Amino acid sequence: MNHDASRPAPSPPRRTRAIVLLVLAVLGLTGAAHVLRRPLMMSAPMCAAGRWHGCYDTFNGVVLMTLATLPVALLVAWALARRRRSAGLRSAWRLSLAEVGMVHGTVPFVWMTMMPGGGAGVVPARVSLVPLRDLVTMGPLGIGGNLLVLAALGFFAPMRFAASASLPRILALGAGCSILIETAQYVLRLDRVSSVDDVLVNAAGAVLAALASRRWWRTTTGAPSDLPRPAPAPAAAGRVA
Repeated sequence: MNHDASRPAPSPPRRTRAIVLLVLAVLGLTGAAHVLRRPLMMSAPMCAAGRWHGCYDTFNGVVLMTLATLPVALLVAWALARRRRSAGLRSAWRLSLAEVGMVHGTVPFVWMTMMPGGGAGVVPARVSLVPLRDLVTMGPLGIGGNLLVLAALGFFAPMRFAASASLPRILALGAGCSILIETAQYVLRLDRVSSVDDVLVNAAGAVLAALASRRWWRTTTGAPSDLPRPAPAPAAAGRVA
């Protein structure tokens, strides 16, 4: 009787899961770049010339530079993972991708939310504290953009920090970060409306992204898989009589 046939197939290694996640992220960004290639190319000459105006102060320019620097971000993740693996950490790729992903996927969106309007510093700061009043005026593009502002943070934070590995904590983290953004917009008088609906949609985007990465969450602090591997014990020189 063949006992090997009844054994369950081994689960894929964690490194394979990380590679699959990386490939899916690259494919998603490539597809988004293909759809948005025409508006992005409008800012390409300014960005290629290193000009601030027309590149870093426009949505198209920031998105273009985010996509252009993706290979650099992957190189940084690879360097961090290699350093961790040399130290004996088994979850090197997961931790490294999570750290780089949080930064590379969050900073550009936060930058876009802090871009000043035409009346920055002139018009008075505005606040909208009535829930769902601004939501109907955002439109699909506005809602989609607000969902993406903290999506990378919600996706990668539970993979890196066990303390954030729960939906209520991700909701609190997303809402807290969004409140800081809206407060900064108000204090700096950027000619933007600090809206409670922005906070709600930003936090919802973080939670939805966290649900997508739930199988890779780091559920324990200092998990054995994240600790250095113990050195193998030296072989006995001989048998004791």
